[in-house]
Amino acid sequence: MQQYLDLVDDALSTGTYKPNRTGVDTIATFSAGYTVDLAEGFPLLTTKRMDGYRWNSLIHEVIWYLSGEEHVRNLREETKIWDAWADEEGRLDTAYGRFWRRYPVPDGTDALPGETWPDDAHRWVTVEETEDGTERRTFDQIAYVLDTLRENPHSRRMVVNAWHPANAATSTLPPCHYTFVVNVQGGKLNLHLTQRSGDIALGVPFNVAAYALLANAIAQRTGFEIGEFGHTIVDAHVYCGQGDRGEWYGENLHALQERLADVETKADYPDVKSWLEGAAPAEADGDEGYDHVPGLLEQLSREPRERPRIEIADVPLEELRYDDVEVVDYDCAEGLSFAVAE
Repeated sequence: MQQYLDLVDDALSTGTYKPNRTGVDTIATFSAGYTVDLAEGFPLLTTKRMDGYRWNSLIHEVIWYLSGEEHVRNLREETKIWDAWADEEGRLDTAYGRFWRRYPVPDGTDALPGETWPDDAHRWVTVEETEDGTERRTFDQIAYVLDTLRENPHSRRMVVNAWHPANAATSTLPPCHYTFVVNVQGGKLNLHLTQRSGDIALGVPFNVAAYALLANAIAQRTGFEIGEFGHTIVDAHVYCGQGDRGEWYGENLHALQERLADVETKADYPDVKSWLEGAAPAEADGDEGYDHVPGLLEQLSREPRERPRIEIADVPLEELRYDDVEVVDYDCAEGLSFAVAE
């Protein structure tokens, strides 16, 4: 997918050096965006390997989102992708699907004067009993979108939000890909994702595939042709190492960007990578892989291959299981290894 490679090149070529909360420094750029025509194939990257355990993790994560669970007890049976942010009981202080399927709704005196909220009998509202025996009201945003597509597909209000400001102020890891909008144009279903923060090497390839899968599944269940996936990333960043390795980029990013400015063909990127690996200090023991720049330069040297297809069983969205989703004709380059900055 050339759009992804363009994102990588733009971040490295125009980004700025930016330390952050993880302790692993970044090269970051503001408000990156692109669109992908999903009718031309499923956007699973072909310039690195994303099948096997990677695909397994991706599908189980999407199914977990759709479950509405706020814990990882079931998810961790298939992938450990969220374990680092869960407590001893497997609960997360922020969970995407928790807000997708069970967004908290003010009740009675909790609402401010003048506000309007659905009552308990509303079709998208559920009254839940909590562990302490009290009740709370939640709103199913996914059900709202599916019903609206069937009843009023020209609506511009099909927004699903995983961001709760008060929760985000105290959460260990508030949502990165925090909102998406479904929009129908000319009988085709489009989906636009907004991220506040995007790890270009590791996170973004998963985000693209996950939401493209969701778009295809929603279109299939509501009778629309598939359209485009749009993606906006507010802080799109490449991790570039920690300690001496990360600090080197703070002083030498301009030198890297001068070399990238001279690149004319994909065959030139390996030369930039060779220069970088000779000029930058080695990553310290235990820090290997936190610098994603060399791997991304390798990826930029590769030609995207034809996109695969996605096949999804015709079952209700909440009943979707791993075996119901299959990627077909996936031909990719060899894998690349990147460490996760937590």
